[in-house]
Amino acid sequence: MGKQVNSRSQMQDSTAPAAAPPAPGPVDKAMEVLSALSETGAPHRLADLARHTGLAKPTVHRLLRTLAAQGFAEPAEQGSYRAGPRLLGLAARVLADDAALDLARPALAELRTRTGLFASYAVRDDRTLVHLEVLAPAQGLGLDLRPGSREPLTAGGAGLALLAALPPDEAERLLAGTDSPHADEATHADETPHVHEAVSAALAETVRRGYGFDSADIWRDRRTLAAAVRDSAGLPVGTLALTGLAFTLDETAAELYGPMVRAAAGAVSAGLAARTGTRLGVVGSGGEAR
Repeated sequence: MGKQVNSRSQMQDSTAPAAAPPAPGPVDKAMEVLSALSETGAPHRLADLARHTGLAKPTVHRLLRTLAAQGFAEPAEQGSYRAGPRLLGLAARVLADDAALDLARPALAELRTRTGLFASYAVRDDRTLVHLEVLAPAQGLGLDLRPGSREPLTAGGAGLALLAALPPDEAERLLAGTDSPHADEATHADETPHVHEAVSAALAETVRRGYGFDSADIWRDRRTLAAAVRDSAGLPVGTLALTGLAFTLDETAAELYGPMVRAAAGAVSAGLAARTGTRLGVVGSGGEAR
């Protein structure tokens, strides 16, 4: 019998472990530090930045010195750091050129005036939402909501509005790894399907009404009502949201304000479809903009 020869297909056994992803390079690490610097609560201590990025303190410190030399970071009190003027300037220029945000600003101002609540415009960054523009009411309501604030995509009304406007297969993919706040409260693995069912039911209701609204939750001190802003292809580019304390944004208030937010988002969408120009892309899990 002849000697068996292993072909390339035989050598690439399907049971073999997948190749490990490439180790992050210097650019990847610098981007992680920049992202951490942009989180709310600045200035950030070196230890906090290292914990947030998962990088060693010496590595973070070296990157911070390089970023500070280029104006992307700057030292603050007691050895902490914050975003530098060059990073802030780049962000301001990008936001100034975003067509959807430009159209959303007057709508947000009107919504804040008519409701007395926080009015914000948020966009998706993979599995999270980032609030780009936040208009606070005169009283402030005691809520910590500011530009740059992040929340899980499945955490409330703004995420529901955006998920409901996505193609069903993409929404299902995001829900498969749901990061709902309720999931953190689950103490047994068999509760996860119930979380998925609850979010799916909330999505169906969001589609029916044309706006998303937080479910009642005694553990949350605030509630959010939101509607998706769409581009000319009908895909969501962001959400217009109203946020208030739970007792100021109850079911009765939602029935009153919901159609207002839905109409405002529709007007922004119509304006966006009629205007040419760039907009902020959605950053997928692989880092590519779409």
